[in-house]
Amino acid sequence: MFSTRRIRLAAAGVAVAVAAAGIGVASSASASAAKPASAARPAASAHHQPKISIARFDLTGWVIDAKYTLGRNTGNTFEQTYKDSTVQGVPIAGPFVGTVFPPVDYVALPVGHDQIYVTWLDPATFAIVDAFVFNFRTHTVYDYAPGSANPESAGTITVKHVGKNRIP
Repeated sequence: MFSTRRIRLAAAGVAVAVAAAGIGVASSASASAAKPASAARPAASAHHQPKISIARFDLTGWVIDAKYTLGRNTGNTFEQTYKDSTVQGVPIAGPFVGTVFPPVDYVALPVGHDQIYVTWLDPATFAIVDAFVFNFRTHTVYDYAPGSANPESAGTITVKHVGKNRIP
């Protein structure tokens, strides 16, 4: 009997989701039908679609301060200094001040307009030490540092020095 109740609840949930989707499609279709033909545009141009690429981005010369307000690194600010293929992270505010982290390798990839994904790698093993998404338009950082049950952090960034390459 208990499993029958679960099946009925699941079926009801699916029915509500399908009905809601149908209403959304219907209202979207009627709104589209009300537009004049000159306002219609092809789906491909409706949204800017960035070119997909795995071309690396050179952060040489960039110095970025990441101040964390959420998650594992709350209260810490780290200054990240990027060189040709390495990065040095130094705690400049918060509980980790005085901790010395070794320089590591990095790979940076543009993932959207004004956004890059950066992975820090152990130079000996290529293991991921840290991973970030920087949004230079909103000045935000999302950080995933493996090694704990709660490795996520988020906060804001301040660009202290711009390198020779501009963020795409």
